[in-house]
Amino acid sequence: MTQATQPKTKSAATFRALKCKECGEEYELKAMHVCEYCFGPLEVVYDYDALRQTVTRETIQAGPNSIWRYRSFLPVETNQPIDVGTGMTPLVQAKRLARRLGLNKLYIKNDAVNMPTLSFKDRVVSVALTRAKELGFSTVSCASTGNLANSTAAIAAHAGLDCCVFIPADLEAGKVMGTLIYGPTVMAVQGNYDQVNRLCSEVANTHGWGFVNINLRPYYSEGSKTLGYEVAEQLGWQLPDHVVAPLASGSLFTKIYKGFREFVDVGLVADKHVRFSGAQADGCSPIAQAYREGRDFVTPVKPSTIAKSLAIGNPADGVYAIDIARKTNGNIESVTDAEIIEGIKLLAETEGIFTETAGGTTVAVLQKLVEAGKIDPDETTVVYITGNGLKTQEAMQGYIGEPFTIEPKLDSFERALERSHTLERLEWQQVLV
Repeated sequence: MTQATQPKTKSAATFRALKCKECGEEYELKAMHVCEYCFGPLEVVYDYDALRQTVTRETIQAGPNSIWRYRSFLPVETNQPIDVGTGMTPLVQAKRLARRLGLNKLYIKNDAVNMPTLSFKDRVVSVALTRAKELGFSTVSCASTGNLANSTAAIAAHAGLDCCVFIPADLEAGKVMGTLIYGPTVMAVQGNYDQVNRLCSEVANTHGWGFVNINLRPYYSEGSKTLGYEVAEQLGWQLPDHVVAPLASGSLFTKIYKGFREFVDVGLVADKHVRFSGAQADGCSPIAQAYREGRDFVTPVKPSTIAKSLAIGNPADGVYAIDIARKTNGNIESVTDAEIIEGIKLLAETEGIFTETAGGTTVAVLQKLVEAGKIDPDETTVVYITGNGLKTQEAMQGYIGEPFTIEPKLDSFERALERSHTLERLEWQQVLV
């Protein structure tokens, strides 16, 4: 693997600078993510006047059936981005889940079927690696709890980039296999995600690689905005009333909000108050804890939960997520591992969607908010499901049924069928109790 040079690039018409979210200092569009003056995070800023003049609903709909239909809102210069069919995932009207919970207008944004690796991370990586190539990187990397490693390895393979990814050593087997298959170098670090991330910061500074969620983070994180754009378009060019989304670093949450605001600012949708609620696991809930205690700072925690894709103990965008939840009259809640498992089962049994533990967390928090009277049954509520359950099968072992083993005879089948009916009756009796 070679160290890449980073030539200066000329900014495109729609994105013009990196800007510190804390002090407002602006920087060139290069590979950096932290302000040199106050150490605040950097964010891409755009020329919204130019967007208003050039982008319409029609120009978007004429684009590809992927996130790149929104290219004008994304921080890349090329007209030929890395497009592997990422995005435009289903917005499912969840009628059976809604009835179970007592809601009337519930939708599932289902990134469990996103391409190519079945999680929302394919969105951010497509943007990050397109920008990495523009900045001259030949080796790309990431610190990951699993899904990001899958996406980085797959899309790097498609783009012909060298790839080395870093993961905690205790990740689920499906996520490890789902990375190794693409042929990257995989470093399994004996530590949690926050320790992996600190190591990667050192490697980025030493080797000059393009780390999608470190020195390329301002570009990478913009890919999450497409989850906001798509929902607005799929709802008939209007915003929902309430969204419920998982919280790990907090970036996804803040970028969905930014996506909605950008569509309002350029006149693509009418302005509307949208409530934002976030979901965490009890075993790693620093953002939820800060929200409950009324704090404007997040205290790091040591993760201990089955929801490993949310297990970020020191969330970079936690304070910004809290601010959005508060100013939109939303909520941030956490749930136990047992509730996460029940959330996975509930979504599967009602809507036929098998989500990973992050999705189980989000569904369980949705149920908790409904039971607490914090979601109006008539609100148009969108729940973001960000990953596929095939990646975290270990979490469900021992909590779901087993197949009936029968002989190839009709009477053997009939006996097993009667046993299955008996078990169903017992389960319903337990539910009623």
